[in-house]
Amino acid sequence: MQPITPSFPATRLRRLRRSEGLRAMVRETTLTPDDFIWPVFVRDGEGIEEPVASMPGVVRRSVDKVVEAAREAHSLGIPAICLFPFTDPKLKTEDCAEAWNPENLSNRATRAIKDAVPDMVVMTDVALDPYNITGHDGYMDADGYIENDRTVEALVKQTLSQARAGSDIIGPSDMMDSRIAAMRGALEGEGFSNVAILSYAAKYASAFYGPFRDAVGASGAFKGDKKGYQMDPGNSDEAMRLVARDLAEGADMVMIKPGMPYLDICRRTKDMFGVPTFAYQVSGEYAMLAGAAERGWLDHDRVMLESLMAFKRAGCDGVLTYFAPAAARLLNG
Repeated sequence: MQPITPSFPATRLRRLRRSEGLRAMVRETTLTPDDFIWPVFVRDGEGIEEPVASMPGVVRRSVDKVVEAAREAHSLGIPAICLFPFTDPKLKTEDCAEAWNPENLSNRATRAIKDAVPDMVVMTDVALDPYNITGHDGYMDADGYIENDRTVEALVKQTLSQARAGSDIIGPSDMMDSRIAAMRGALEGEGFSNVAILSYAAKYASAFYGPFRDAVGASGAFKGDKKGYQMDPGNSDEAMRLVARDLAEGADMVMIKPGMPYLDICRRTKDMFGVPTFAYQVSGEYAMLAGAAERGWLDHDRVMLESLMAFKRAGCDGVLTYFAPAAARLLNG
C-alpha cells in the first residue's frame, strides 16, 4: 500500500535533504567495503604490474603482486578477491588441460593468498576461455557448436583443482546447462562441502566484455560470438528460470552479468528468490566511467560511488568491481 503524503506545505520533502546529517539519517541504501569483490588479473613472472590499455588504472599482476593486492584489500575491509588468469598462449590447447593443472596461475595465486592473508576470501573463475585455443568457454564441435556435456566434464575437473588449491568460492561463468549440479556433486564427493558456489546464473551475451578479453588475452584467438550459450539481452523471464535452476542444483549465491544495463534483472532476482544476489560491474562498464573520468568528462569519485550504490539500491548484496580499492579508500575516509 502506498503511504498517504500530506499536501504542501505540511509536507516539504526537501526538509530532510537540508544537511548531510539529515540526509545520512534517512538514507535508504548504504555502501561499505564489505559489499565488494575485487576482480584481479594474474600473470606469470615476478614483480610485474602490467597496465591493461583498455582499462585505465587496472593492471595484470604477477603472483607476488597479487599477494600484495590481497593484503591491501584486507586492510581496506574488502572481504574477497576474484582471480582471472592471463594464460601464456603456449599453454592454450584444444583440450584446455591447463585449466585443471594444479600449478596453473589461478591455483598458485590462490595458495599464495591463503598463505599470506588467510582471512581473505578467494573466488576463482570456472570457464575454459582463458585456456582454450578458440577463446570460447567450452569445447567446439566440427560445426562450431559448443558441446555442453563434454564441457561440463572439463569444468568439474577445473572446479576440483581450484577447491584443492584452497578456493573459498567457485564462480562458474561458462553458462553450460547442468554444470552447477555436476560441480556441487563433485565437491561433495571429494569432501569440499564447505566450498561455496557463486553462479553466474544470468550472464548475457554482451558487448560490454571487450576490455576483459584483452585483459586475459582471449580477444586474439576468439572468433564468432557466444550467443549460443550466453543469454539473449532481450530476455528477462528466462533469467528467472536460470536462477531457479541453479539454486535448485546447489548454487549458494547468484550473479547477474553485466551489471548496470541489467539492474532490472538484479531487482527481479532479489524480489523473487530472496537469496544472496551479486552483480558484476564488467570491464566495459568500468572502462566507460574510468575513461571518461580520465578525460575530465566525469567526476571520477562521484560517478564511481553513484554507480556502485545503484547495485545496492537494485537489491544486490554485493558487486564485483574493479573500483573496489578506490571506492573502499573513499568510504573509509
